Amino acid sequence: MDTAAIEKAGVSPLQKWLSDIQQIQDAQAITRMFSKLGLHDLSTPLGYYVDVDAKNTTRYIMYLNQAGLGLPDRDFYFRTDEKTQKNQAAYRAYIQQLFTLSQADKSLTPAQHMENVYAVEKALAAASMTRVELRDPEKNYNLLTVAQLKANYPNIHWDGFLAEMNVQPNEIVIGQLDFFKAVDSLIVALPVQQWKSYLQFHLMNSTAKYLSQDFVEARFNFYGKTLSGIPSMEPRWKRVSGVMEQYLRDIIGQEYVKDNFSPVAKKRALELVDNIKKALEERLAQLTWMGAETKAKALEKLQKIDVKIGYPDNWLTYERTNIDKQPYVLNVLNGAYAENLRILDKLSKDKIDRTEWGMGPQTVNAYYNPLINEIVFPAAILQPPFFYENADDAVNYGGIGMVIGHEITHGFDDQGSQFDAEGNLKNWWTEEDRKQYEVLTKRFVEQYNGYSPLDSIYINGELTLGENIADLGGMIISYNAFKKATAGSDKKISGLTPDQRFFINYAIIWRDHMRPEALRMQVLTNVHSPAKYRVNGVVSNLPTFHKAFEVKEGDDMFIPENKRAVMW
Repeated sequence: MDTAAIEKAGVSPLQKWLSDIQQIQDAQAITRMFSKLGLHDLSTPLGYYVDVDAKNTTRYIMYLNQAGLGLPDRDFYFRTDEKTQKNQAAYRAYIQQLFTLSQADKSLTPAQHMENVYAVEKALAAASMTRVELRDPEKNYNLLTVAQLKANYPNIHWDGFLAEMNVQPNEIVIGQLDFFKAVDSLIVALPVQQWKSYLQFHLMNSTAKYLSQDFVEARFNFYGKTLSGIPSMEPRWKRVSGVMEQYLRDIIGQEYVKDNFSPVAKKRALELVDNIKKALEERLAQLTWMGAETKAKALEKLQKIDVKIGYPDNWLTYERTNIDKQPYVLNVLNGAYAENLRILDKLSKDKIDRTEWGMGPQTVNAYYNPLINEIVFPAAILQPPFFYENADDAVNYGGIGMVIGHEITHGFDDQGSQFDAEGNLKNWWTEEDRKQYEVLTKRFVEQYNGYSPLDSIYINGELTLGENIADLGGMIISYNAFKKATAGSDKKISGLTPDQRFFINYAIIWRDHMRPEALRMQVLTNVHSPAKYRVNGVVSNLPTFHKAFEVKEGDDMFIPENKRAVMW
C-alpha cells in the first residue's frame, strides 16, 4: 500500500531481471530464462506444473504445456473480423507502450520491440492447439523420458531448464507435441534479439499490476477496458487482497472459516451429497442406453468419489515466502517462487497427498478432480443464495444441490468419463456404450451451437460440452433427490410450489450482468456457457420444468421432446 515508494521506484525493481535478459546470447540462455521466469509465475512458452500422473495415479509427475501468449487465445491472432483487428491493434500499441514507459532496452525503438514480440507470439499461436483440441485428455498426454525429450527437441536446453528448478525427473508428460516441436525450431530460427524483446515484454506484462501507476493503467486499459469493457479498476485494497489470496491463501482461509462456517452447514451439506449420489445411482441403474458391464464400472466410480466440504484438515504453511519491506513487485515474485517450490516438492513425494485442496475455503466455487476422483465444496459456496442453513429443501436443492450434482456429473461428462474409479486415464466403457454416449453428446453440441448471445457470436457447443452435460445432469439428479427428500409435500410458499421454488433458485444462483466485451470474451474463450444459457438452455430440456411453469409449444423456452438433450 506504500504507493509513494512504488511510484518513485518505477520499473527499477526489475532492473536485474531486465539486465539478465539483455545478456542472453543463445538458445541455452533462452531456455534457462524460460525456467527462471516460470518459477516466478511469469509467462513463457514452456508452461509447467506438477500433478498426479493421469495414467498412474499413485505418483506425481511434471507436465509441460503450450503457453506464452499475451492475447487470451491463439485464435485472437488470426481472426479477421473488425473487433478482433481492433483488439490486435490495441495489443500492439500496449506492447509498444510498455517499452516506452520502461526504456529498458534502448538498442531498439519501442516499435521495433513490439514487432519482435508480436512476431514471436504469432509463431507460437500458429503452433498452438485450439481450446477444443485441448479438451481431449488422450491427445494431451504424451509421456516421454528426459532422454527422449533431448532427442526430440534438441534445441531446448533441458538440462538447464530443469537445473534452474533444481529437479531431476526421469519422465515428463508433454501436452502438445507439435507446439514443442515448433518452440524447438523457433528457439534457433528466430534472431536472439526477438526472443530478448519477447522475454522483456512478458516480464513487464506479468508484473505491470505491481509497478507504478503508469504501468498499472497501461495494463488495465488493454486487458480491462479494451478486452473486457471494464470502465474503472477496483480500489487498491481489493487488488492487493487478491494477491494475498493467490499467494497466502490458507492464512486468509483460516480466518474466514472462524466466522463463516458452521458444523450445521457441513452436516446438512453432507446429507445433500449423500442424497444426490443415491439419486445418480438410481438413474444409472435405469439407463436404457448403457449396458450392464459399463454400468457396473460407473457405479464403482460413483461409490469411490471422495467428498470434501468446508475447509482442509491440513493448512498450507508459508515459511519459504519471503515478505519484507522490499519493493512490492519483488514480494509478489517471492510469493510466486515459494508456491512453485511447494509444487515442485511433490516430485520427491513417495505417494500422492489426497488431503490437498485446490481452492481455499473462502472461494465461491466448487470442483471435480478426475485424477483423485473427488468433489470439493469450499465453505464460501455453502452460503446464500447457494445454500441456506434454515431454508426449505426446494431452495437448497435448486441451489447447492444442483452444484453438487454438477460436480458429480463431471465425473461422467465427455472428459471425466475417460477416467476410471481410481482417477486413471483409462477406457472403462464397452465399445457399443461409448458410441451411444457420443451420439447423445451431439444433441448438446447442436443445441448450444444455436445460441447467439451477441450478434454473429455463437456459443461453441464443443468447447462448452463438458459443462453443459454437467449442468443438465446436475439438475436432473438434484431434482430427483429433492423429490425423494420431500415426498408428498406440495406446500406453497409466497404462492410458489416446491418445483417452482427449486427452478427459481437455480436461476438465482447464476444471476449476472455482463458488458458486451466481457460476454464476447467468455463466449470465445470459456468452457462455461454464459449464465443465461446455463439456466434457460438446461431447463428447456426438462419436462419437469415445462410442467412446473406450464410451458407449451410455441413458448420461447419450449423444445420438442425429440430435440431435447438427454444423458443422465
